[in-house]
Amino acid sequence: MRIFLGILVFLVWASICRYGYVCQIKGLCKAEVVEPVEAPRHQTLDLILDDSITYLKGYDQFVFRNGLIEPDLNENNGAYLDSLASVMKGDSTIELTLVGLYRPSEKGKRSGIFEDLGLARAAEMRKLLMDRGVKEAMFSLDSRQAAGEELIQPIEFLLTSDKEGTPEEYTKIQFTFTNMTFSDANFEKGSPVFVPGDALQTYADSVKTYLDLNPDKNLTIIGHCDSDGTDDYNLELGKNRAESAKEYFTKLGVVATIKTESKGESEPAFPNDTELNMQKNRRVNFVLE
Repeated sequence: MRIFLGILVFLVWASICRYGYVCQIKGLCKAEVVEPVEAPRHQTLDLILDDSITYLKGYDQFVFRNGLIEPDLNENNGAYLDSLASVMKGDSTIELTLVGLYRPSEKGKRSGIFEDLGLARAAEMRKLLMDRGVKEAMFSLDSRQAAGEELIQPIEFLLTSDKEGTPEEYTKIQFTFTNMTFSDANFEKGSPVFVPGDALQTYADSVKTYLDLNPDKNLTIIGHCDSDGTDDYNLELGKNRAESAKEYFTKLGVVATIKTESKGESEPAFPNDTELNMQKNRRVNFVLE
């Protein structure tokens, strides 16, 4: 019995010594790192002009991780962006609307000066195309919430032709620093009182810095409304909202000239057929020039 116990103690001691030498000293016991396997991407990304001319078909959809605005690009994504940039640079009459989607769980989250992650993702895609030589004026941006948590198509590429002489039915919104738009989330419905959210406060601070550094620049604030109400009522509401926003910038310390305008309901960006579209039409536009 004593011999058996002795052997057992020896084996335990030997195991401890072996672990100390092999694992602690030689460092040979590290757990193997298993790289996560990326789920297959949906190969359903197309590029169609005016719903009739197909330029690209069957590319990988882009992937955005939860809460992030930068896509996880693969080689196929890069090829799509390269081809899209070539198409746009080859025809100056083309316009591209980038619609960024966000998950229901991402609702209410923002990034920088953008009011939601969808807009921020669309802006990031615009940047990738501008890095490939596409002009900023060829873009407009939009966003919406996805139906579910899986972003099957996180960015929609809506390519249209803007032939000379063809009237535009809706105003294109670019969402650039010098031509920035915010929804009526900064106002109570029907109210002219300006209560800026976090994204607008971030933008306002940047505008103040920009105007301090560029004293020759001015700021114009333009109020827009939906079609609910009379023309005169909406024209007055848009003007009052622009004036309320001007007061905020003045109290912030902006000393540059600030002009205010109202377009009322005359320049919708979307058809006034749903509450979401009407909210997007109730907007305030900040133009630096």
